[in-house]
Amino acid sequence: MGTTTEFHHGYPTEQAAGALRDARDLQQATAAYRFFYPTVSAEGIMNGNRSMGVPDSEAILLMQASPRQVIFTANSDTPYACGVADLHDTGPLVIDMPEGPFIGLADDHHQRWIVDMGLPGPDAGKGGRYLLLPPGYKEKAPAGYHAAHAFTLKVLLAFRAMPIGGDFDAALRALRRIQVYPLSQGPEGPRTMKFMDVTGRPSDATCLRWEDNLQYWQKLHEILIFEPPVKEFRPMYGALASLGIEKEKPFQPDDRMKQILEDAARQGRDQMLEEAFCSTRSDIEVFGDRRWEWVGLVPQNGNFESPSYLDTAARDRWFIQAIVSSPAMFRRQVGSGSTYFLSAWDRDGAFLDGDKTYRLRVPQPVPASLFWSVTAYDAETRSQVQTDLDKAALRSLAGEFRPDPEDGSVQLFFGPTAPEGLEGQWIKTVPGKGWFAYFRIYGPTGKAFDGSWKPGDFEEVK
Repeated sequence: MGTTTEFHHGYPTEQAAGALRDARDLQQATAAYRFFYPTVSAEGIMNGNRSMGVPDSEAILLMQASPRQVIFTANSDTPYACGVADLHDTGPLVIDMPEGPFIGLADDHHQRWIVDMGLPGPDAGKGGRYLLLPPGYKEKAPAGYHAAHAFTLKVLLAFRAMPIGGDFDAALRALRRIQVYPLSQGPEGPRTMKFMDVTGRPSDATCLRWEDNLQYWQKLHEILIFEPPVKEFRPMYGALASLGIEKEKPFQPDDRMKQILEDAARQGRDQMLEEAFCSTRSDIEVFGDRRWEWVGLVPQNGNFESPSYLDTAARDRWFIQAIVSSPAMFRRQVGSGSTYFLSAWDRDGAFLDGDKTYRLRVPQPVPASLFWSVTAYDAETRSQVQTDLDKAALRSLAGEFRPDPEDGSVQLFFGPTAPEGLEGQWIKTVPGKGWFAYFRIYGPTGKAFDGSWKPGDFEEVK
């Protein structure tokens, strides 16, 4: 929608006023879209659980993730467990973490961090009981729990188990040892959340179907009705109110506003994708002379808060391509869980293309005390590339890689056709689709950060 600067005696003409009103509303809507994207994305995750036949607070889904599950940058490196709890229904909720190599977190409906559990949490992998307290809960938490206040009534629970020795089945079984139940009943009560293994079943735990159309705003309005307001969000609630989206009122946009909201959804999504894959930030490079970037740009903070401001650009970058957040996910320190690098470009700076074949040289040894992996993601779905091989990851735990006889590096290949004799070191890509990669290092050692080790760039193989 264009604007005009036609004024008469200091007042906008009728034509100018209409154009300025449209431009203002579009700007407001685009900013609100970006701000609340984590909220709507969280609803996509929750809806994914429900679509598998699991009502909130009843069960926790287990899976060894694969390309069949459409989930923003999920990986196949560690089994997942994911649950949705409604604290309005359950009251204070206990999460009993057993001892072992578990990584867990709780995020609210806006994907704001509540608490880490397991290895990155206060129990440090030794086991402990956590207590999630509903918004507005005033009573003193009982002794013996790591208590944390949730900011919303709906919360996301996510757990992973490290596959020690490459035993993924054992890791999947180990997740069943986690217990989640209302404080009011104890661990043996009828409302203890059950586990449901959905490995291999197709699912969609994203907001892709809503993100570029009017449904985005409909879902957001439903969330605003259900959840208590967040004090820090008041300016953005004001922006929504100016667009006719309020907690106390029905969502009934007229034709003009429908068009503005549709345009804002598309523009907001595209602006976030630009932030993810075309950022010009100075703090984004990992190695300086390689086309690998940091995925998380606010180290040590799970809610993207720098000392003086909310880093909305880093927040946009993360949530358009990934889900959930915690300080442990963004730390850059030796032995701290895992660290992630992103690349969407070949050595010459062109976006990775599913029609082409690329080689990635990985110098050995990789500075990982546990293991490392490379996963390829579809640029449109931000989920694992889907092909007839049902495989999008190459992992050091999953098989032996043949080192290159010349330099000892491991050469990985990505393209529509397998390199002869190296099929086990190849990910199939889809012609006509762009893709990007995450390089994950689990248990990073010092060389992962000091620049003495670095992966190669993607090199096109003619």
